[in-house]
Amino acid sequence: MVDARQVAYLQALGVDVYVPRNAPPLHAVVVVDAPPAALAPAIKAAALPAVAANLDWDELRAAVAACQRCDLHATRTQTVFGVGNPQARWMFIGEAPGAEEDKQGEPFVGRAGQLLTSMIRALGLRREDVFIANVLKCRPPDNRDPKPSEAVSCRGFLERQVALVNPTLIIAVGRIAAQNLLATETPIAKLRGKVHSFGAQAWPLVVTYHPAYLLRSPGEKRKSWQDLLHARQLFGRLEQESASRGRA
Repeated sequence: MVDARQVAYLQALGVDVYVPRNAPPLHAVVVVDAPPAALAPAIKAAALPAVAANLDWDELRAAVAACQRCDLHATRTQTVFGVGNPQARWMFIGEAPGAEEDKQGEPFVGRAGQLLTSMIRALGLRREDVFIANVLKCRPPDNRDPKPSEAVSCRGFLERQVALVNPTLIIAVGRIAAQNLLATETPIAKLRGKVHSFGAQAWPLVVTYHPAYLLRSPGEKRKSWQDLLHARQLFGRLEQESASRGRA
């Protein structure tokens, strides 16, 4: 159940409970956890800043490339904007660029990127069919975890990307991406297998493991496949509901 305090947090973040209309109980449907108290005001203030709120794709890309909202601009080789179909029905969001991404300017390259591409193919899609982005647009030094202030600085850019793509379903790739997107400290094991929502439009979001983690722990690939099956089933249901509303 959701108490009044959680509802207040969710409204402040522009996050709603996502419950598909007439949906069969195939999976548990949950609300996003309330954000840590220290982060909630910052996220509210930074969500969709004026610098990003109304930009088109070209303007947004230029704004990201010129961004100096946090200290990461001083150590980056280049920003990593995102790649894929700007009208994709699927959107994958990771945590931050690594060394290869910083060099090439594209998210999820190298071995982890190859595995993500394989995961996308397992869904019956090509990499160019989806849109891939990160919570951060610049690489943290030594591939350290993003700082909360850095994620807040980038959040407006990411929310604008999501709004422009307007995906049917978002997949948060990895613990850090999921916790930043959902403003929670809940472990990934408790976030998987459920339907969350992101942003003012309550885009449906599910969580899976990061491919870099799967490379280190190949025994967990079975769980990741379960996540993909869950996502594919949910996606089909959402598309059917959307088509039904269009015919109504």
